[in-house]
Amino acid sequence: MKVLLGTEVHTTAFQVIDKTVKSIGNSGGVLIPKKWVGKKVKILLLEKVVEED
Repeated sequence: MKVLLGTEVHTTAFQVIDKTVKSIGNSGGVLIPKKWVGKKVKILLLEKVVEED
């Protein structure tokens, strides 16, 4: 079992939206406003995840 450690991040943003990742096919995704298409975004994982080896 592998536990991911947290990292502190400082960034400047133009807008912040809090959402929960939803299952989309074989992956997960977050829907964002259409006007964001083609723009750079950062996705931050805010809860611990335990990975199986």
